Amino acid sequence: MLNRGSRNQKQNRTMSSGKAFKVLVTHPEVPQEGIDILKQNCEVIQVQSVPVDRAELLRKISGVDGVLWGGHQPLNAEALDAAGPQLKSISTMSAGIDYVDVPELKKRKIPLGHTPTVLNTAVADLAVGLLIAAGRRFHEGRKKIDNDQWENYHLNWLLGQDIRDSTVGFYGFGGIGQAIAKRLSGFDIDRVLYTTRRRVHKEIEEEFNAKKVDFDTLLAESDFIVIASPLTKDTQGVFNATAFNKMKETAVLVNIGRGKIVNQDDLYEALKSNRIFSAGLDVVDPEPLSPKDKLLTLDNVVVLPHIGSATKRTRAEMATIAAHNVLRGLVGEPMLSPAY
Repeated sequence: MLNRGSRNQKQNRTMSSGKAFKVLVTHPEVPQEGIDILKQNCEVIQVQSVPVDRAELLRKISGVDGVLWGGHQPLNAEALDAAGPQLKSISTMSAGIDYVDVPELKKRKIPLGHTPTVLNTAVADLAVGLLIAAGRRFHEGRKKIDNDQWENYHLNWLLGQDIRDSTVGFYGFGGIGQAIAKRLSGFDIDRVLYTTRRRVHKEIEEEFNAKKVDFDTLLAESDFIVIASPLTKDTQGVFNATAFNKMKETAVLVNIGRGKIVNQDDLYEALKSNRIFSAGLDVVDPEPLSPKDKLLTLDNVVVLPHIGSATKRTRAEMATIAAHNVLRGLVGEPMLSPAY
């Protein structure tokens, strides 16, 4: 039998060999940059199914010390129970955590990391693209070409909305919203309005000529409205028929937050009746959206398949931060990017 000194020596050897902890990576397409970081110190096991098979995930999570949660499978009591009481650390590879049962993790005192700020640049770039595409009728114009309806003999054909001198409203004005505002400043916008729970720093307001306003003022005065808020019980469905009726008829709505923040039936009616001018959406409800969804029959909406953070560089950086979050949680250190 080993004496205490021998057991400590064996434990030290185990630590130095990188097998002290077992970590599950819940998706086979998590970038290698993150997996390589974990492998330096941990035994890494990985879910191999695409789409992720819940049964495989629940089987492989058993007995692990940490989890890098790739994808948007529900992270709830079922998964935590399957893992067991030794689970010490979890990080998602996402900014939003609406698929996570946060109260359940807090109750079990399991630290949770996520990766919000690293995707600001990619999402902001895409948001500006959506704002331009929806405001300048890109989708409708392409359909005209496809249907042999290129009517270049008209002088007022396919006229869109100017960004120059416009008022841009942000529902949510955190890192992503501010990154969008920074990009739009190059388009000579007039001012920024924003609706948030808390006022941002005065220096940020001065930088973007931004003013905190109530929701009704945001709706009534904005030429473009960008939804850049997380999904919560307070934000779900807040953009509904009542909200659309308070917007300008020339207004353009862009959503890069979460699909459920918008009542999609009400949005369809507002777009179909030209109550608002157009919309650009990177997030919808549900996801994936059926190709037969009525929203897709409209000319004045641009719909993308939730690709805001979909660049190679951004996904690699997300995986890297998530891996460091997991490692820090395993040894009881503060995560690089904690969710709470």
